[in-house]
Amino acid sequence: MENQEKSTEGANATKPAYIMVQMKVESLEELMQRYAQFAIPILQKHGGQMIAGTPAPNVKEGDWNGNWAAVLQFPSMEAAEGWYNSDEYQPYKTLRINELQSEAGRVVIIPGM
Repeated sequence: MENQEKSTEGANATKPAYIMVQMKVESLEELMQRYAQFAIPILQKHGGQMIAGTPAPNVKEGDWNGNWAAVLQFPSMEAAEGWYNSDEYQPYKTLRINELQSEAGRVVIIPGM
């Protein structure tokens, strides 16, 4: 039983993780200049990549009043959490939340299957 639990834990550690981002920013140009060009290299250091991003997602259900949506992929939940909570990323997260977003956004981390 113990070996089975260890193999399950190991399998979970190797599953990818995804971060879904939905936000409304004052200026997409400012988001790119002040945030993205610095945040993306930090994301890549943690094994992440932006696999989708658009100012105009095709909304099928629910309300959407944002102007930026993105999906980020990481090799594991640990890598995704590591990026989001890293000391290096914190100033850019604070900048995005406090200065670039015109209202509260959403950031959701989801384990892959």
